Amino acid sequence: MSASTWEADLPHLPGVTASPQPCPDRAGAVARLPKGAGVGDRRRLVNAHLHLLHLAGGTLALHAVAVERAGAAVLLLGGHGAGKTMTALALAGHGWRVLAGDVTLLDTPRPGSTGYEVVGGTSAFSVRPGALRRWFPHLPLPASPGDRVDLAGHPGLRGRAPGGPVPLTAAVAVDVDGDPRARAAPELLDAHTAVSVWWRASSHLLDRVLDHGDLVLRTLETEPLANRRLLLVRALADRAPLHTARGTPRQLADQIEHLTHAPVGGPS
Repeated sequence: MSASTWEADLPHLPGVTASPQPCPDRAGAVARLPKGAGVGDRRRLVNAHLHLLHLAGGTLALHAVAVERAGAAVLLLGGHGAGKTMTALALAGHGWRVLAGDVTLLDTPRPGSTGYEVVGGTSAFSVRPGALRRWFPHLPLPASPGDRVDLAGHPGLRGRAPGGPVPLTAAVAVDVDGDPRARAAPELLDAHTAVSVWWRASSHLLDRVLDHGDLVLRTLETEPLANRRLLLVRALADRAPLHTARGTPRQLADQIEHLTHAPVGGPS
């Protein structure tokens, strides 16, 4: 593929950067792409193989937006349309920085480490124009935005800057509710539900359907790797409490700041 093609794909691939040098600890890994694969299938196939590579190294590729402030990271979980990006935008208004826009790479504790760490993720920060107009009408949109708009690099959005791992301090499954009166404190999920939420988030890159062909991406994960992922997810649910919160994006941002005991500050 051409260099320009890869440049368009890179923001949607977790843990991948443009470099002329091969990565020594990933040598020998090959992702075979069908001839003529479209842009969507190409990304889905590469990401499925990246899931396997990260997992083999003890890193979970989670469907989550990661935000950071003062050296502390928070994961925002939820399915498509739950409001992860809208909540992240509201937190950005309080000085939080977006580390990963859709898929977050979370390192599991290693000997000598103090806990879980966010080590990267996808740099694209895609939002739905309708949701953006509703909750943040002051942010400009292109004349013809299409189904999604990538806000990465937008002046009003603090992009990711930390070059190293960022310790995880909280994880919240968010649900943007259109009723501004629906103000509720975050609730701690029970152990079984938390494991289920982390499990679904950790299989995101395998649960995509190709536009063409009959390959089921989930079958690329061998049974030993699936068992390894389950062990990592169970340990994560045990060591990193998962909360759930509902409200408008700004209410959710306030709840998350209260949960993390982080004082409000920065540009509004």
